[in-house]
Amino acid sequence: MARGPASAPPGGPRDAFHFRDLLDPRHRDAVWQAALIAGVIAALIWLAFNTLGHSKFVSGFGFWSDPAGFDISQTLIDYSSSSSTYGRAFWVGLLNTLLVAAIGIVLATIVGFIIGIAQLSTNWLVARLAAGYVQLVRNVPLLLQLLFWYNAVLKTLPAFQNSIRLWGGGYLNNRGLFLPSPDLGGNGPVVFAAFGLAIAGAIVLAVLARRQRPAASLAAGAGLALVIGLPLAAYLASGAALTFAFPEMSRFNLRGGIEVLPELVALVTGLVIYTGAFIAETVRAGLLAVARGQTEAAQALGLSRLLTLRLVIVPQAMRVIIPPLTNQYLNLTKNSSLAVAIGYPDLVQIFTGTVLNQTGQAVEIVAVTMAVYLVISLATSFLMNIYNTRMALAER
Repeated sequence: MARGPASAPPGGPRDAFHFRDLLDPRHRDAVWQAALIAGVIAALIWLAFNTLGHSKFVSGFGFWSDPAGFDISQTLIDYSSSSSTYGRAFWVGLLNTLLVAAIGIVLATIVGFIIGIAQLSTNWLVARLAAGYVQLVRNVPLLLQLLFWYNAVLKTLPAFQNSIRLWGGGYLNNRGLFLPSPDLGGNGPVVFAAFGLAIAGAIVLAVLARRQRPAASLAAGAGLALVIGLPLAAYLASGAALTFAFPEMSRFNLRGGIEVLPELVALVTGLVIYTGAFIAETVRAGLLAVARGQTEAAQALGLSRLLTLRLVIVPQAMRVIIPPLTNQYLNLTKNSSLAVAIGYPDLVQIFTGTVLNQTGQAVEIVAVTMAVYLVISLATSFLMNIYNTRMALAER
């Protein structure tokens, strides 16, 4: 019998790499990926050497404990221009950003759901007004809206000398809104601790109500009573030492009380109205995704339009609403960085603005700011994904 060709020994010509092997999609993809990784690494190395080789470049976070030496118009924690550090200024800016994000998310959700439902109203005028609001707000840049609320609305309020006196001891002028501030004295920690326990108890009641449907109707009322009643009981039991510090008008300024900056009002108003328009479209799409037969079945059972919407339509629409709603929450948080345009002291204005200009350490400051927004966005996505999972499981 004729023998076939002898097989080549290992390491022979058949195991050698030939240029034609690059035509294999697996080899070609691996080569392109390796080239891309090498290019990125080379670019990073070049950037690092170019930056470190600069004669004026200063690296490290030694500036964190240096004295800041500048004032901040709104501080939620103690801060002094003479004794506080750049690190303290960072936390002030971060808390101001979180304050805007938290208030904006809550109010934008309320506005978005109201307008989204109104777009599907059987009342022609209500539906057209809601649709007009969405089309107008969505197509005007957010920055222009912020400038409108700040310059064209709030800055036209009376000057300090002609402040509008409000009922209860407050003042309103183009410098802001000044309100009496409550002072619980030494009983403050007790009342706030009771409020925290009440919030935790309300959450537990809500979780138990989801597992036991007959108790669901009582959970909301019981939770509200707990949130109001427990802090009130703690306040009364601790001596009821509540006083108010009223703002007083001096020659050049108002002193005392709570000051709400016009920059904060303009920023929150612009973000809420702008984001609310996008949320409204998300809500409208979610409501339309529910089969019409669900509405007809609810009406056949004798449910009113309001009960049908609250008990039947909205719970089913949430599985469609939540994913794009998460995107809008993230957009609102990131869009709050536009506060620098109207002078609100958020993280970008304080840390990436003033601190960067004074220290010149752009790499560290910009990297920290980017990391902060990344962490906030990831945390928001994580919480919304948990809520989305619970809603999906509840529907099964």
